[in-house]
Amino acid sequence: MNSAKLFVIDYTLHGAPKSFVIRAANMDNAEAWHWASCDAGVGRIGKFGRDQVKKTSKPIAEKFGIEEVHWRQA
Repeated sequence: MNSAKLFVIDYTLHGAPKSFVIRAANMDNAEAWHWASCDAGVGRIGKFGRDQVKKTSKPIAEKFGIEEVHWRQA
């Protein structure tokens, strides 16, 4: 059985509000910052599901103008 859930991630990019929905097994603040940076074009997504990709941290994301990352279950 698939345990993935839908989450809504809201953030601002250079002051402009952005929002998207993602399916994930779990979510926390670190994951939300990483996925917000991926949505903004800063973070890296692995080619394959098993690829171990270094997650983008909050300080790195903030350097690229990503702020106010909030997440909730859809």
